[in-house]
Amino acid sequence: MDFNVKKFASDAGVFFTRAVQFTGEKLGQSEKTELDAHFENLLSRADSTKNWTEKIFRQTEVLLQPNPSARIEEFLYEKLDRTVPSRPNNGELLGQYMQDAAKDFGVGTPYGSTLMHVGDCERRLGSAHREFLQTSAISFLTPLRNFLEGDWRTISKERRLLENRRLDLDSCKARLKKAKLAESKAACEGEAVPDFQETRPRNYVLSASASALWSEEVDKAEHELRVAQTEFDRQAEVTRLLLEGISSTHVNHLRCLHEFVEAQTAYYKQCHLHMQDLKKELDSSNGDVFPNAFAGKPGHSMASDGSSSPGKAVDPLDVASTVETDTLKIEEVQAPATGTRKAKVLYDYDAADTSELSLLADELITVYTVPGMDSDWLVGERGNQKGKVPVTYLELLS
Repeated sequence: MDFNVKKFASDAGVFFTRAVQFTGEKLGQSEKTELDAHFENLLSRADSTKNWTEKIFRQTEVLLQPNPSARIEEFLYEKLDRTVPSRPNNGELLGQYMQDAAKDFGVGTPYGSTLMHVGDCERRLGSAHREFLQTSAISFLTPLRNFLEGDWRTISKERRLLENRRLDLDSCKARLKKAKLAESKAACEGEAVPDFQETRPRNYVLSASASALWSEEVDKAEHELRVAQTEFDRQAEVTRLLLEGISSTHVNHLRCLHEFVEAQTAYYKQCHLHMQDLKKELDSSNGDVFPNAFAGKPGHSMASDGSSSPGKAVDPLDVASTVETDTLKIEEVQAPATGTRKAKVLYDYDAADTSELSLLADELITVYTVPGMDSDWLVGERGNQKGKVPVTYLELLS
C-alpha cells in the first residue's frame, strides 16, 4: 500500500511539472524544444493521411449502405462479434414483390409476364449488389478500418509519449538553467542563503555554503537532463519509424483502391448485362403490345436494334423520307376502317407545328397509323381536331 501511495505521489508530481511546462509554453514564458523540419513534415503527412482516410472510409460506408439504421445495426453486431442476420436487400425484395404480383395478376397476361421478367432481373441485380458489397468490404473498407483502429492508434499513443518526453526534457532544461543562474549569483555574492522551499527540506544543515548547495543542484539537474534527453531521443526514433511507415500505408491503400475499382467495374458490367437481357426479353414479348416502346424520343435517329447511333453519317434517303413525312398533309388523312385504337395521354405535349396535335395529360384520344409515317408517331384525333402525336406520350388501351 505504501508503494502505491508513493507511486501515486510521484506520478502526480510528474503530471504537475508537465502541466506547468505546458502552460508556460502556451503563455510564451518557457522555452520549447522544436522538432526538425523532416519530423514535422512526417507528422503533417500522418495527420493528413488519417483525416482523409477517415473521410473516405465514412463516405464509402454511406455509398455502400445509404441506410443509417442498417449501418448502426452492422456496427453493433461487429462490436458484439456476432454475424449480421441475412435478409434480402432492396433489389431482391422489389423483385420478389414483382414476381408475387405477376402470379396474382396472371403470368399469361402482358402485365404479369412483364412483371415476372422485370422481377427476375431485379433479383439478379440485388444479388449482384450483395456480392459487390461483400467484395468491397473485404478488399477496401477492412484495410482502411484496420489502419484507423490499429496503426493509427499506435502512432497516436507513441506521439503522446513523445510529447510527454519533450515536456520532461524542457522542464529539466528550465531547472538546469535556473540552478546555474542561482549558482552564478551565489558565487558572486559569496555566502547566500538558498531557497530551501525549492531546493532542500527545511531541516537542511544551515551551515552548508550556498555555493556548494547550488553546485550540487546543478550536478543533479545535469544528470536529470541527460536522462530526459536520452528518453526523448529514443522515443523520437520510435515515433519517426512509425511515421515513415505511412508510405507503406499509402502503397497498401493504393492496392486496395485498385481492387475497389475492379469490384465496381465488375458490378456495373454485370448490371449492364442483366439490363440488356431484360430489354431483349421485353422487346420480344411486348413488341406487339407496345410498338417501339423502347425507341428514342421523337426526332432522334435510332439504329435498327434500338440503340442510338450518334455521329453516324445520315443517309440522304432517310432525310428525304423524313421530309416527306413532315410534309404529310394531315387534313387529307382519313381514319382506316379498322386498326384505330384508344390511347390515354401520359404527359402534356405542345404541338411544334400545324401538322401536330397538342395533348393534355390523362385525356383519351383515338390513334391510328398511316403508310409511310415515322414509327415514332401516330395520327391522333380528338373530336374534329387531328394531328400527329408522339407514341412515347401515349398509353395504348385497345
